[in-house]
Amino acid sequence: MHTLWIAFAGVALAELGDKTQLLALVLAARFRRPRPIVLGIFVATLFNHALAALAGEWLGALLTPPVQRWAVGVSLLLVAAWTLRPDRVDESDAGARDGHGVFVTSAIAFFLAEMGDKTQVATLILGADFTPYWQVVAGSTLGMLAVNAPTVWLGARYARRIPLKLTRTLAALLFAALGLWVLLR
Repeated sequence: MHTLWIAFAGVALAELGDKTQLLALVLAARFRRPRPIVLGIFVATLFNHALAALAGEWLGALLTPPVQRWAVGVSLLLVAAWTLRPDRVDESDAGARDGHGVFVTSAIAFFLAEMGDKTQVATLILGADFTPYWQVVAGSTLGMLAVNAPTVWLGARYARRIPLKLTRTLAALLFAALGLWVLLR
């Protein structure tokens, strides 16, 4: 159970202020259907992190710590720049308003947003360093849900009051600071 708790804590901390947490907030504000959004996040994260942990097992011997540090640091700086760019929201989503449409939209959006994300990289690294595999996947998935489920439930209720430009700017500053910290330590 040691691996499960390490994966849970590591991914939950990595998810705080992450672009996928912002995505969870945007989905909640847009659809105001927390249950199918959280279920979509769960399914997307489970599949994404299962693949990442499996890749981590395979790549564990290939990635040296300096390579990992540079890859993560540069990725965080790129995400910081990307976070400042406002997303374009297509208003023609009437079909996604029902529960199934919201679930499918959330699952696909979250799965794609997790590709190359710091929590996916964290899961890959955990998969390379820790066993058993199922505890890495379960812990990382639960860590994602521990951060994103409250974000969705509260976001569906209070999203109109949250200034997205300020949120985007603060998230970009956090990513940039983390990227520089990783590169310079």
